[in-house]
Amino acid sequence: MQPRNKTDIFFDLDHTIWDFEKNAEETLMELFDIYHFRNLGIHAPDRFIETYNRNNHRLWAMYHHGKISKKELREARFADTFRELGIDPKLFPSSFETDYLRLCPQKTNLFPHSHETLGYLKEKYTLHLISNGFNDAAQVKVVKCDLKKYFNTMVISELVGVHKPHPEIFHYAVKHANTDIAKSVMIGDSLEADIQGAQRVGMDAIYFNPCDATVPEYVTQSIRSLDELTRLF
Repeated sequence: MQPRNKTDIFFDLDHTIWDFEKNAEETLMELFDIYHFRNLGIHAPDRFIETYNRNNHRLWAMYHHGKISKKELREARFADTFRELGIDPKLFPSSFETDYLRLCPQKTNLFPHSHETLGYLKEKYTLHLISNGFNDAAQVKVVKCDLKKYFNTMVISELVGVHKPHPEIFHYAVKHANTDIAKSVMIGDSLEADIQGAQRVGMDAIYFNPCDATVPEYVTQSIRSLDELTRLF
């Protein structure tokens, strides 16, 4: 990759800029106490959160591949968590999901150096977002975290009708940004959705790898911290 030939940088949102795990954990801890889950037999909030996270990741992967709907994802992630913890899913309060969807996107935990890095890159490149998240939540996140000022365009898979890694969403995003593949770079945390998805359409990609996971051979560039981008570009 030759950054000097690039004009446009596309970012993933959740797990790349917006710290999904930290924001979800804060929200779930608050709701765990509000809804008195200990009275239902869930005595350890950490176990509840860990079980939820595992089910949520699994169901999001299914959603990305079109195997389940948005409604099915939202209904199943907490029901499956209750079931795994040995509690009747019928006991799960429906208003919990409503409160979670309202509160979680308002959380403002970002990965370190997000604002500094985006501010630096904004001076030199045109920045964009491509997210597989839900539109209503994504809009709240960028406003609450004061991120909107950095991005010229924002493409949400729910509105486009296809999810990363499908080639169509990358072509749509590039066209919407009035640029082209050769001048663009994708930055994200998902090897399948962000890196392989971009590579399949011929776009360069940088793997955001804050947990220092094993990097496959097909990844040409990886970073552990967002501020590394200020040295690459």
